[in-house]
Amino acid sequence: MYADIIVDISHENLDRSFQYHIPSELEEEIKMGSAVVIPFGKGERELEGFVVGFSEKPKIEPSKIKDVLRLNAKALPVSSRMIALAAKMHEMFGGTMNDALSTVLNVKKTVKPVEKKTVVLNKNEEETKILIETYEKKHALGKVRLLEELLTQPQMDKSIVTGKLNIAASTLEALVKDDVIRVDVEEVLRKANNKSYKKITGLVLNPEQQSAVDTIVKDMDNGDKKTYLLHGITGSGKTEVYINVIEHAVSMGKQVIVLIPEISLTYQTVKRFSMHFGDRVSFMHSKLSAGEKYDQYRMAEDGKIDIMIGPRSALFTPFKNLGLIVIDEEHEGSYKSDNPPKYHAREMAEVLADMTGSSLILGSATPSLESYLKAKNGEYVLLKLTKRAKDAKEAEIKIIDLKAELASGNKTMFGRELVSAINDRLRKNEQVMLFLNRRGYSGSVSCRSCGKPVMCPHCSVSLTLHNDKMLRCHYCGYEIPFVKKCPECGSSFIGAFGTGTQKVEENIKKIFPYARVLRMDADTTKSKDSYENILSAFANEEADILIGTQMIVKGHDFPKVTLVGILAADLSLNVSDYRASEKTFELLLQAAGRAGRDKLPGEVYIQTYRPDHYSIVCAKEADYEGFFEKEMAYRRLAGYPPLSHILAVLCTGPNEKRNEDFCAYLAGKIKEKLGETGCEDVFMIGPAKAGLAKVTDLYRQLIYVKSENYDILYKLMKFLDEVKDSYKDKKDELLYLDLDPMNSY
Repeated sequence: MYADIIVDISHENLDRSFQYHIPSELEEEIKMGSAVVIPFGKGERELEGFVVGFSEKPKIEPSKIKDVLRLNAKALPVSSRMIALAAKMHEMFGGTMNDALSTVLNVKKTVKPVEKKTVVLNKNEEETKILIETYEKKHALGKVRLLEELLTQPQMDKSIVTGKLNIAASTLEALVKDDVIRVDVEEVLRKANNKSYKKITGLVLNPEQQSAVDTIVKDMDNGDKKTYLLHGITGSGKTEVYINVIEHAVSMGKQVIVLIPEISLTYQTVKRFSMHFGDRVSFMHSKLSAGEKYDQYRMAEDGKIDIMIGPRSALFTPFKNLGLIVIDEEHEGSYKSDNPPKYHAREMAEVLADMTGSSLILGSATPSLESYLKAKNGEYVLLKLTKRAKDAKEAEIKIIDLKAELASGNKTMFGRELVSAINDRLRKNEQVMLFLNRRGYSGSVSCRSCGKPVMCPHCSVSLTLHNDKMLRCHYCGYEIPFVKKCPECGSSFIGAFGTGTQKVEENIKKIFPYARVLRMDADTTKSKDSYENILSAFANEEADILIGTQMIVKGHDFPKVTLVGILAADLSLNVSDYRASEKTFELLLQAAGRAGRDKLPGEVYIQTYRPDHYSIVCAKEADYEGFFEKEMAYRRLAGYPPLSHILAVLCTGPNEKRNEDFCAYLAGKIKEKLGETGCEDVFMIGPAKAGLAKVTDLYRQLIYVKSENYDILYKLMKFLDEVKDSYKDKKDELLYLDLDPMNSY
């Protein structure tokens, strides 16, 4: 027998399997997905690899085929389903097969187990007393001390014996050898979810929630596996719908994966689910230690948990009886990977659901345009929640025009109405959240008088300020020197606008010195427990004001929050990205949804220089349908997804000229290919410098190819993946391909 083995080296030139002979003594042990050690190359160096196929016929002369050396005892076995999932990921999103395997196998190595050792007395009371007398005569005081303790407590944790009782290891060994005691060893799994919560049963659902649950459960009972888009306004109780459907899935003996967009949501989500499902819930994310990840993986594989919660990597939990996948806040860009393969968790969830016969629920108050279009076209089942749960009223949303504030002499970052509202909440002992919309602040240039950014005349996106004082378009390469006056109104109040959460905190403490303030951003959430510590402190009302970036506005539920202030709401409109309006609308509506989620009424203030922009107006009215129609009209006119598709071709390299030449070569190949196939309505933009033209000493060149025909771009992606190595002058240059990117480059 021969095995096809993919070598565990993430190098594009080794992106294929190699055939090895299976020695007779390993034939019964090696299976699909087995981790093995093989000799590789002329130096016969030992490398790790995974078995991805078998054959009885040699592909080359049998004498030239090397033997598999042994199974890799340190690696985890890979199920055939995971290999199939990696292969599909590789096929759909490019990158190397090793990249795909590394993504799917988010836990690859075994980790030394945690052991609990217990010292147990092997003798009865009479025998022990005789031994104590014997040891006293021999002045074996350590043995005497231990046996006296074991008479009162026949089993003791070894750490207490060696620590508190100060018993030497040699003493223990001697007593074990004489069969006076034994040391029992028990493996203890590292539980990520090691807190216990008060159990809740029997959620009372409103008619809309119950209707959504009934629809999904009925289909599950009939074995009819579908994808559902649960479009519920903020505070409408989407989580209660998830919990009820999960309860049904678990009662059928099924296991469930729940994806959340941010690690910051883990604490609250795990708490809510644990209150219903107890210790059958766990979570997986990047802040866990290698040992914790390994043990969550094992518990899932062994069926010791039913529900896994986490960001997109949790999708690859090795459940053997998966029946339901839930993606909360499905519109979030964090579900798309920034590293090869640039997969989208939503699309891979559809693949996994199809493989396992699972139901898939996508939930959001602001669904992605892609998902909502599919729901309108009947590809997804659309379920709507239009009322807030717990009889809570929707928050009142007000817009503060910062242009008017500036004209009246207010040059601070807080509108007068917002300051007054914060004062009011502090007097009432209610809580405030201040959301700083920092997305895109680094380099977007806008006018504080008219509120408009400096735009590219060719691409309908704003220009970005670079370190060389040039304003550039990230789509077509158009560039102009930095302007000192606004091209629209001539005002000199123009510049790269932006401020940080730390600055907001400083100013809040000056205005409200008596307020208790918490800040949540990348700087304050570096440790494993920092998210939980900050959020639980705010939930326990240990602070009056929580200041933060995007991580504080997604899905959190704080009953005492009655005021949300959104600072610099239009910053995200100034990003050089065709999704800028969609991202702004999503952020504003999500942020607004944090206020008044319980019995107390909520109020939201949106501070903006562009109060008339449709994304801000629609967010104020909580009008998703209105926004969808306006944004789709813009996408149709500009030829952007989801009505069209974009392939991003990014070339990187340490030498600027060589990288430009490599990108130009690929641009020529694209033109040749499109000419050969006679493709019409396909547009190539570039090559041009990427928005981040240089990162970690690597120069970046970019090409965009647009077409309404997805298949054309998919085939072009595969074609470029094949021809990149035909460039004769290629040295350290690398190619990254991204179909329908979520973020601009």
